[in-house]
Amino acid sequence: METKAFELFARRNNRVSIRVIPGHFATQHSHVNYCIDMTRVKSEMNAARSAAQLFAESFKGVEIDTIITLERTKMVGAFIAEELAHSAGINMNQEIAVISPELTADEKLLLRDNLLPYVRSRHVLILCATATTGMTAMAAVRGIRYYGGDPVGVATVFGGKFEIPGVPVVRLVGVEDLPDYASYRLGECPLCRDGVKVEAVINSYGYSKI
Repeated sequence: METKAFELFARRNNRVSIRVIPGHFATQHSHVNYCIDMTRVKSEMNAARSAAQLFAESFKGVEIDTIITLERTKMVGAFIAEELAHSAGINMNQEIAVISPELTADEKLLLRDNLLPYVRSRHVLILCATATTGMTAMAAVRGIRYYGGDPVGVATVFGGKFEIPGVPVVRLVGVEDLPDYASYRLGECPLCRDGVKVEAVINSYGYSKI
């Protein structure tokens, strides 16, 4: 299936790209017609740094104490913190924490007691790899507020056109760059109805061929 892959580039910097594979794929909650492969951005230093620079440009005027990283984006989050702390702006020379809280089976944010001080009464940026419907991002916003924090933004590498009242959302690549992207609820997938075989199971760690 990798032979069908192609690259999508961030509009503001073509050094940031994601690999996209068309086909029929199963996630935990749905079936999709594209596998969004974030391996390079999550795993390679230069790709992660380039993505972080773009995010930092968007949030340099926003006070940030903590970056919550979801979907294995901690390296990108660390580079964002470094960029913000070393650039002229409100966060210059600040100590910015980067944490990866747990998510429950129903995608609720779970903070252990040792991580609570990094969220309670803090300005928190949420970083995730993909946010097409915004459900995970909105759940994270609710979780931060539940723990007494102030969610000041959502940064996602690939995202849909959702909005969160009072919380700015920054996307490097959008679903409009992949106009035929589609996600189907389990039991409502037209590819399944047409007998198209599922090629791989995908999650935040990557994909496993079937």
